[in-house]
Amino acid sequence: MSDAIRLLLADDQALVRGALAALLELEPDLEVVSEVSSGAQVVEAARASRPDVALLDVEMGEVDGITATAALRAALPACRVLVVTTFGRPGYLRRAMEAGASGFVVKDTPARQLADAVRRVHAGLRVVDPSLAAETLAVGESPLTRREHEVLLAARSAGTVADIASALHLSEGTVRNHLSSAIGKTGARTRAEAVRIADAHGWLLT
Repeated sequence: MSDAIRLLLADDQALVRGALAALLELEPDLEVVSEVSSGAQVVEAARASRPDVALLDVEMGEVDGITATAALRAALPACRVLVVTTFGRPGYLRRAMEAGASGFVVKDTPARQLADAVRRVHAGLRVVDPSLAAETLAVGESPLTRREHEVLLAARSAGTVADIASALHLSEGTVRNHLSSAIGKTGARTRAEAVRIADAHGWLLT
C-alpha cells in the first residue's frame, strides 16, 4: 500500500525480529521496509528505507536502542521511534523519552495493541504503559554519579575489587569508596545486591 505506515525494526535476536515483522505485516496499513540487528545499523538503514516509525530494542550489543534513538532523531527528525523491549525498566523508559522516543512498550504487548501503538506514535502521540510510567515517577532518576555507574557496571562482570580497579584504571581504595556509596544509594546490603537493584531500575545501561 502506498499510504501504509513504513516500519524499520531493530532487534539483535533474529527470531524475535522475524516474529515481530510477521505480526506487523498482517496489518493492512503497516509495512516493514527494513530490518537490522544492531543499533549501529539503524541510521544508515533508515536513510536508505525512509521509515515513518522505527521500532527499536533497548539491549543491542555495541550500540543500544536508546543511543540509536538519539542518533536517528538527529539524523531523520521525521521518523518517530517506538521502543519495544523485553525489559520494562523505569530507567530505560526515562532515558528513551529523553533521547526522543515517542513510545515505550514491552515485547509481550498483544499484537493488536502493538499495531495500535505504532499508529498512535505515527500520528504524533506518545504511547507509554501506564503502570511503567507510574513506576518511573516513583523510582525517579538514577542517584548514581558517573563514577559510581562505571564501578557498578564493572562489578557486574568483574571479580574482585582489584579486578574492577584494573579495568577502570582506578585505585582499589577509590573503587571501594564508590562501591560503598553506590550500595548506600541503592539501599542494598552488598555489592551484588546493589548491581541487581541498579540493573532492575535500568540504571546500568552503558
